[in-house]
Amino acid sequence: MDKKRILYVSQEINPYTGETTMGGVASFLPQKTQENGKDIRIFLPRFGTINERRHQLHEVIRLSGMNLIIDDFDHQLIIKVASIQKLRLQVYFIDNEEYFPSKQMFYDLDGNFMSNNDERMIFYCKGVIETVRKLGWAPDIIHCQGWFSSLVPMYIKKIFSEEPLFDNVKIVYSVFDNGFDGILGNSLVDKLLFESLDARELIRLRQPTANNLHKFAIDYADAVVQASPNIDKGVLSHIKSSGKPFMEYPGAENYIDSYQQFYQQFFSESTDYLDVEEEPEEAVLTEN
Repeated sequence: MDKKRILYVSQEINPYTGETTMGGVASFLPQKTQENGKDIRIFLPRFGTINERRHQLHEVIRLSGMNLIIDDFDHQLIIKVASIQKLRLQVYFIDNEEYFPSKQMFYDLDGNFMSNNDERMIFYCKGVIETVRKLGWAPDIIHCQGWFSSLVPMYIKKIFSEEPLFDNVKIVYSVFDNGFDGILGNSLVDKLLFESLDARELIRLRQPTANNLHKFAIDYADAVVQASPNIDKGVLSHIKSSGKPFMEYPGAENYIDSYQQFYQQFFSESTDYLDVEEEPEEAVLTEN
């Protein structure tokens, strides 16, 4: 029997983005999922706050080089990889020098919320999907963690709905409580309309607050996880009214079994995988 496959699309991962609650879940959960016999892939934006030399990032040439169109402009997609050796995990990084400048994550060097965070989010979400397509790796589950991954469910269900690689995939979206103040920008919808989407499908994003991004992701996801003890009441109400499988906050410790049981309902025994030859950069690196 083939291993079940889970793709993690994360906003933060320890130790790359600092020691945070989201980052801790986003590293510990894949580790334990892998130890439970699942085949996993993990993606993270290559934020400018990540020290490439310290964490030994290197470019995956065979996956890099394609261009993504955002707001009618081409942007080069660079894929890098690194290993969390003590956890035996490998992480793919979505990179572009324009969108992920040095020493910056979501705020610029003057402390201002970056004006192109909307485009950066689009680039990351599209970049993950295009890279997985290039790998030819068909996931059973895509688990999105954090608002920066909130467009992935829509892309899979709308733009890539006829992609055979995603025929049987189920999308899980985790809602954390670390958002941002105000709105992501005034032109997110206009930029998404270049994807041949219907404007009526994007009404919720006319005001792209963190909570509206969560609700938008929930609309297209197959299941939802409350990943923080106290999330916005409106978002929580939206989850419950959706009628979708929902895992309430499992606690800060001993939560792995809850996630594994939640995943189990989505695994299909009949999934057929493409035969893809593994390349060296896809193997977990080990210490010398």
